[in-house]
Amino acid sequence: MEVQRSSIFRMTPARREAIWAYIFISPWIVGFLIFTLGPMIASFFLAFTQYNIISPPVWIGTENYRKIFADPLFWQSLKVTFTYAAMSLIPGLVFGLSLAMLLNANVPGIAVWRTIYYLPSIISGVAVAILWAFILNPRFGVVNWLLGMVGIKGPGWLSSTKWALPGLAIMSLWGVGGGMILYLAGLQGIPTALYDAAKVDGANAWQRFWHVTLPMISPVVFYNLVMGTIGTFQYFTAAYVMTNGGPNNATLFYNLHLYNNAFRYSQMGYASGLAWILFVIVLFFTLLIFRSSAAWVYYEGQLKGRR
Repeated sequence: MEVQRSSIFRMTPARREAIWAYIFISPWIVGFLIFTLGPMIASFFLAFTQYNIISPPVWIGTENYRKIFADPLFWQSLKVTFTYAAMSLIPGLVFGLSLAMLLNANVPGIAVWRTIYYLPSIISGVAVAILWAFILNPRFGVVNWLLGMVGIKGPGWLSSTKWALPGLAIMSLWGVGGGMILYLAGLQGIPTALYDAAKVDGANAWQRFWHVTLPMISPVVFYNLVMGTIGTFQYFTAAYVMTNGGPNNATLFYNLHLYNNAFRYSQMGYASGLAWILFVIVLFFTLLIFRSSAAWVYYEGQLKGRR
């Protein structure tokens, strides 16, 4: 016993540090196994069953997937989600970068403006959805009032099958402050010597942006693109609160369609199949972005994708 105790106390610092590291991260590991990995395994099994929460699951093989691909609402939800991604993702990236460049100036009071533009990104999604429901109201909303001041009759927005989705895309620009902060950090990390050298070579403002600024912040663009893609395909809160998929399924996002089947119709097996299809779609586009990054993402000290 004395020998065992002495051997424990004679552990190397590296081994002792590793043990303490595992002790400190053990709450996260336990939480991941119970609340993330466990439900993922369960949902993978339930995707091959007929399960309505009340009755025990019944194995039906790939029947859920056959029903999913034959369901017109599945294809409508995919169409809505992809259309929204096309209308909101790139404009959000561009708008966030534009704001960051404007707020990168060294002028008095700039910190106040940075705070003002960042605050909307941390407000609760439900509160933002209710606020924008009033802003886009066709009768007394601010947007249509402003359009009316310049002689333009505003559309019905959320009550119109044509304008409901563009209205949500416009609303998405409200939260670009999160990406703006990351762009701002990237811009402030660019060495001023690069700009000085470009000016000496005769580069104008656009050339300095294209050949210096953009390559140097490309890792930030890459990160925001990945996170924006994942977030876009998981869009739910605003559509659920403001339109609930309407009008006429014009805003039936994929996650809303999944939620309806799981918690409104109690088709947990069917919803699990939808969830795994969403996982494959998001994984595909994420891997596609990662594979393409070697052609356009620049890391300092890296040459042609290799260290």
